[in-house]
Amino acid sequence: MRDRHRWLHRIARLDPVRDHVEIHRISAGFEFPWDYTRALEFALFRTYCVPSISALLAATGEFRRRPQKRYDDTALLMAEIAAHGYDSPRGRSALRVINRAHGHYAISNDDMRYVLSTFVHDPIDWISAYGWRPLHPHEKLAAYHYYRAVGTRMGIRDIPGTFDEFKTFKQRYEESHFVFAASNREIGDHTIALFASWFPAPLRPAARAGVRSLLSPEMLRAFGMRPAPPLLGAAVRAALHGRAYALRFFPARTESALARMPGNRTYPGYPAGYHPADLGAPPPGPDVPAHCRRATPSRPSPETPGG
Repeated sequence: MRDRHRWLHRIARLDPVRDHVEIHRISAGFEFPWDYTRALEFALFRTYCVPSISALLAATGEFRRRPQKRYDDTALLMAEIAAHGYDSPRGRSALRVINRAHGHYAISNDDMRYVLSTFVHDPIDWISAYGWRPLHPHEKLAAYHYYRAVGTRMGIRDIPGTFDEFKTFKQRYEESHFVFAASNREIGDHTIALFASWFPAPLRPAARAGVRSLLSPEMLRAFGMRPAPPLLGAAVRAALHGRAYALRFFPARTESALARMPGNRTYPGYPAGYHPADLGAPPPGPDVPAHCRRATPSRPSPETPGG
């Protein structure tokens, strides 16, 4: 058990403000890599309950044409930043790809702030429910400071100044913006279909229902989806709790899972032979409506935080 908690002891000795990059790298890459991946999947899924976000995503057509590539690009770019640090050469390259992609579209600062808030708080909520150990307070604060620094380098303005203020912003944004829209349902259906496609065909109906079983009532209403059967939801949660209990007896990881992700389906063998600059969506095509485009595509360079 002492070996199992070697990383936790390391985290306890670090400062969550000064050492937030290292703490987040340990937490996401060594202690909870599977949980962070699942939590960030559902964090992005959660943002599709906001009609202004889902409408823009529907207009780009990426979810309809290339859902797996969009998923892999997002996951790998965020993992590159976490694995190497946002100010490392690979981290800056990943941020340039993200900023260039966002810079083509008319995205509100509030929507950007909201998406960023889910990256901080949804993994914390997931791990609190399904992690093999509770998060150390340093891990929670480090996640906030890490994503605040990333958000600054993405040109996001007015990020709340404390962990608790950011959580309050997230809760209030959801209360006022989670409403049903056809675009929510469209993007939600594409996302669930993507998740289900990772399973053998006979299991895909159960996988779709399993995803719905993990959605809150507010999300189900915003997507216009029916709840999953209660027994299935109980079985899914029991399986997640059982996995967490079993992991308590595993040895500590000795190699980070970040930026390796052998399960991605678009870039086999990543990161061998790839660079963050190879990732990302193409510029918007002619079918993207003019009101969804930014008049002058631009985002601040990650080398100059805040623009």
